[in-house]
Amino acid sequence: MNVKIAKTTKEIEQAYNIRTTVFVEEQEVPAEEELDEHDDTSTHFIGYLNGQPIAASRLRYVNGYGKLERICVLKDHRGKSHGKELIREMEDAITNDGYEKSKLNGQTHAVEFYQKLGYETISGEFMDAGIPHVTMVKKLPKIQAK
Repeated sequence: MNVKIAKTTKEIEQAYNIRTTVFVEEQEVPAEEELDEHDDTSTHFIGYLNGQPIAASRLRYVNGYGKLERICVLKDHRGKSHGKELIREMEDAITNDGYEKSKLNGQTHAVEFYQKLGYETISGEFMDAGIPHVTMVKKLPKIQAK
């Protein structure tokens, strides 16, 4: 999969379409909660497989953390490490921007997936859009000065 930062209107719309498919259609998150006021100021990532958009996410910087949000892969492409690739690209962007910590609110069914990527749970379970979540964090490696 080729992951890139969505820069064009078309790429951002593709990311929104994937998020809508996964979160609004599959998980029944209200559209007004999925696409929110943070989209305009976030960095959006899109993953392509054979030229087709199959994965999306967004990144914001909040309280000293790179916050990974809206991480999703289309159903037919899950279980093939595409989510892991997407997260690695986001983590690279965070460290390249000079941050050393990442954070996410992960759905509880995905906790083990995030733990395998080095994330630790720091909260109790809470509901977001009617879905149980926990907050997880990870310390990222510092970029070595050249």
